[in-house]
Amino acid sequence: MFNLRNCFTALCLVASIAPVHARDYHYSDAHLHFVDFFQESDGMSKLLKAMDAGDIDHVMISGIPVAKKWHENEPKRPRYYAGDDAPVYWYSATDVVVAAALKELDNEQRRRFHPFLSGFNPNDKNADAHIRRMLDLDPGLWQGLGEIFTRHDDVTALTEGDTPRANNEALTRVYHLAAEFDLPVMLHSNITSKRERNPLYLAELEESLRNHPHTRFIWAHAGTSMELHRHQEKLEFLLPTVSRLLDDYSNLYIDLSWTMLRPYLLNEAGQPDQEWLALIERHPTRFMLGSDVVGRFDNLAEGMRAFDPFLDALPESIARKVARENFLDVLPRKQRPNAD
Repeated sequence: MFNLRNCFTALCLVASIAPVHARDYHYSDAHLHFVDFFQESDGMSKLLKAMDAGDIDHVMISGIPVAKKWHENEPKRPRYYAGDDAPVYWYSATDVVVAAALKELDNEQRRRFHPFLSGFNPNDKNADAHIRRMLDLDPGLWQGLGEIFTRHDDVTALTEGDTPRANNEALTRVYHLAAEFDLPVMLHSNITSKRERNPLYLAELEESLRNHPHTRFIWAHAGTSMELHRHQEKLEFLLPTVSRLLDDYSNLYIDLSWTMLRPYLLNEAGQPDQEWLALIERHPTRFMLGSDVVGRFDNLAEGMRAFDPFLDALPESIARKVARENFLDVLPRKQRPNAD
């Protein structure tokens, strides 16, 4: 016999143990490469579809500043920059590819993209002059600089020429130009090497932060990389280092792209890390999400939504800043989108 009271009690029990439905987020992807290391791409149409499918309202879009060489002695074209020992080389035309793709869009589509100029050699003291020419060629197009490759494990090892440093003279000139044009700078500068369990290269970043207080720096992956994690799994010194830097330098912002998701933001069981949550609550405007996809967009929505368990553990107002607003707020003041 149907018993309404028993049925109601059962429903209440189920409701009490069922997980709370995750919030629905809209995102800004603060770190996306339109092309891969061969300067090839799925194309703008596929990117727009992936953005719509993933509720990604805005995207930082850039090229990749190096191209992988298919060496004369290699019988098969490599599939990735680490596919063989052939070098990578600085490739300025990456910005031309990005600009051409954007110019094919209508105004409504264009407003969702925030292009960063990256095709210059950070060891060349002519780099700032090249950037200035690019800005003059397309007034109002570029909204930031980067991702600038400096210390970048295997990419560094394969790059023709000297290893770039975040604090070298060429980049000092670039940072001054960035401040002049109110452009944020996304910088890839690994915090350490594969084997050193200490912040070996931190001084290079910190000197740049200290000497250029009027330049806004977005630190890609907070200095981590998948290659570092293959050797060290987790950098135990990362959290206290990032915490101190945020306290000391108001011009530093952190890109929480994919190498930060695990093992830092989420543990092996997929639970949010309480210390990283506390740090973000203490600096709610200084963190942003990125996919760091390279020319392929099939997994874009999935990659952004992978951050939801961590976002859900933050106060909702802060979670929405990290998911969408913080990236928009770091753009040039004249080019920040109106709230929508």
